[in-house]
Amino acid sequence: MTRPATVLAVDDESTNLQLLRQILQAHYRLLFAKDGARAIELAVAERPDLILLDVMMPGMTGYDVCQVLKANPITSAIPVIFVTALTDATDEVDGFEAGAVDFISKPVSPAVVKARVKLHLSLVRMDELRASRLAIVQRLGLAAEYKDNETGLHVIRMSHYARLLARAAGFDELEADDLFIAAPMHDIGKIGIPDHILQKPARLTPEEWQVMQTHPNIGAHIIGHHEGGMLAVAHDVAVAHHEKWDGSGYPNRLRGEEIPLPGRIVAVADVFDALTSVRPYKPAWKLEDACAWLRDQRGSHFEPRLVDLFLDQLPEVTQIMEKWAER
Repeated sequence: MTRPATVLAVDDESTNLQLLRQILQAHYRLLFAKDGARAIELAVAERPDLILLDVMMPGMTGYDVCQVLKANPITSAIPVIFVTALTDATDEVDGFEAGAVDFISKPVSPAVVKARVKLHLSLVRMDELRASRLAIVQRLGLAAEYKDNETGLHVIRMSHYARLLARAAGFDELEADDLFIAAPMHDIGKIGIPDHILQKPARLTPEEWQVMQTHPNIGAHIIGHHEGGMLAVAHDVAVAHHEKWDGSGYPNRLRGEEIPLPGRIVAVADVFDALTSVRPYKPAWKLEDACAWLRDQRGSHFEPRLVDLFLDQLPEVTQIMEKWAER
């Protein structure tokens, strides 16, 4: 049975806490504090799912408490709703700057309290689901990378590169996030390639190379066809990331804009990370050499516009390289 969400209510007036108890006790596990110090203590110890926080309290104000909570990694993600009699617009600005997600005006309406608490707890669950989905997808990508003697950091780096390039190419934030989550599955089809081919230390024979070129279609089959959303993006990435702008790629020898845009973006991100990473068969290329190679491949391997946009983002690219470097 799913546990009820925990809500911490903070107010220096006992009557206000009693009212919140009456409104919420049928649906949530409740914690109570009458001052800021106790609120912080309970938040750290109990990790509530949401906090209802009075603003005007003696000692620490609600703003002070919220700032302390947001500065602590243990409590920073807990949504805080201010419950206050303050009505000036500058008060709301101060509250949002302190880190609150919403305001409820006093005297409180039971219907409003229930609706706002339910809404923000739903948003928390959506964030948790999205984080779990990302973790699962990254681990699926990692399974393919282990077969290919690569590391999980490859899929993390190239996913960040892909999102960065997608935003530069005009994707909105949601579209770029979908690509970020989908990108780790680009080589999931390698699960279906025999190890003696995938891990062969020497050059592949023509027959072996034909087998290797089936992995995009295997990946697309594993992911399946979807009408929209992240999995539809993942399908396009899996099947198209080895296509080339001039039509010389595989598996379908698509040319130019026939290649789905997510596949064209991931092609740049994937190859760049492969060039700048150590592999059993090569050292990592220097950044300037990898950039020169991308420029050389404008119009043949890669869409020219995407190469230019990627190179325009080099400060952010190097930050990703440093943050997720192999240790």
